[in-house]
Amino acid sequence: MFPILRSHRDYQSFVAEQLKTHYTGGILRIQPPDWNLIEKFWLTDLSKTATILSNTFSKQGPRPYDPANMLRSVLLMLQTRESSVTEWVTQLRRIPLYAILSGFIPTQTPGVGTFYAFFDRLWASDKPNFSSKKKRKPKKIKKGKKKGEKAPTTSPSKVANLVKALDLRSSGLKFRFFDRLYALFKEVFVLRSSQLGLLGDVNNLCLAGDGTPVRTSAYPRSKRTCDCRKKGIHNCDCLRIYSQPDCNIGWDSSRECYYHGYHLYVYTAAESFYDLPVYPRLYMASRHDSISMLLSAEELQLRCPEWVVSRVLLDAAHDAMPIYHYFNKRKVVALIDLNKRRLGQTKYKDDFSLSQSGIPICNQGLEMKDNGYDHSRGRRKYRCPLIKKGVVTCDFPCSTSPYGRCIYTYTEENLRLFPPIARNSNEWKNAYKRRTTVERSNKREKVDYMLEAARHRSTKMWTIRIYGIMMCQHMDAWFKESDLKLKSTLLTA
Repeated sequence: MFPILRSHRDYQSFVAEQLKTHYTGGILRIQPPDWNLIEKFWLTDLSKTATILSNTFSKQGPRPYDPANMLRSVLLMLQTRESSVTEWVTQLRRIPLYAILSGFIPTQTPGVGTFYAFFDRLWASDKPNFSSKKKRKPKKIKKGKKKGEKAPTTSPSKVANLVKALDLRSSGLKFRFFDRLYALFKEVFVLRSSQLGLLGDVNNLCLAGDGTPVRTSAYPRSKRTCDCRKKGIHNCDCLRIYSQPDCNIGWDSSRECYYHGYHLYVYTAAESFYDLPVYPRLYMASRHDSISMLLSAEELQLRCPEWVVSRVLLDAAHDAMPIYHYFNKRKVVALIDLNKRRLGQTKYKDDFSLSQSGIPICNQGLEMKDNGYDHSRGRRKYRCPLIKKGVVTCDFPCSTSPYGRCIYTYTEENLRLFPPIARNSNEWKNAYKRRTTVERSNKREKVDYMLEAARHRSTKMWTIRIYGIMMCQHMDAWFKESDLKLKSTLLTA
């Protein structure tokens, strides 16, 4: 049966009435930190939740709780840094304030099974994982060669092959188990942040992307399906039953160790002052950043066709020529740091070579001066570095012209070395310094909201937790932007 719904204004009236009933004239008192929670949920309108999940309700059976209240309670659980649903149910029954902020009457709060039934509505599949539990033993990937270096791709051709496949793929969006979750995240949180101007200009959007490891357990847990051990074969390649089939072994460059879990790739709005995420995606731990980035970029483009992405900011792990071509074909300027393993001087046009950042070097070993970029021709002009007041001061000039030697670099010749925005320019530096927004966003998820503190065993629950934490990030931004002061007015008679 479809639940009885109420508007956000009705929810606010309910909270005001219940707080006056339970927290005035008695022994219960609201502490100063609690007012932050009250104001955050006072500002957060979740009345669209039931509409988005409407196809998950039947016409028969008992009437369920309002899904807005259930989602509100899950977000409150994350705001209070509680990772266990069982413990949270106990807190709802023990602390009236938490029940009231969730939208429940303190004596009528849901149980553990009700919360997991709500999680089933958020997940568009009966299967809690993407893949089957039966699979072969995964192999550990290669680790970075130097301290803090990310793991290399197992095959450089993977990126090029994936770009070709994406270019040939039809424009339709494939069904994903987390479609309902993303619909909630986008409609209720991301679009509102966009309306408040917290994402920057969505018609000229700049995105920052990066991956981060999510450790779910100390080691993979599996059960054998064969009797090879009885035969004395201890390292067989037979199928095994894994409790976390979507997880495998990956290399964590920040902790410098192997880990078992997921690889979380996140796109954030680079011009957002609050480092707000707009698209998260879970992959296996062994997947490389460049592969995750391409798949996430394609999905984001299909899920948000109304946005116009103009720039994307990526670190050196994405420094591959096919990635430049992928974004160039979609009219997106890719600002990618150069991979240190591929630096060095390159021979260019007869007697000239290129510096590490793609700047022509003259015969005297000096970098030539940038003289601007011609967008109509797609080329950048470099002039002699030893010209002072229109006169060539070089003792061994490489041109007889009084203007000095000029070199043109064409973007179409090498998108990596000759981007439309010069790597050593102020424009590049000012734009690229916003790439760290995604790292700060990942820090908030993993440290502030203790992402890895949970003990889930399914991709469904990990995905719900990640989306819930990112919803809380948007709520925090709305709270900081607001000048709402409820303490002086809410409990007054």
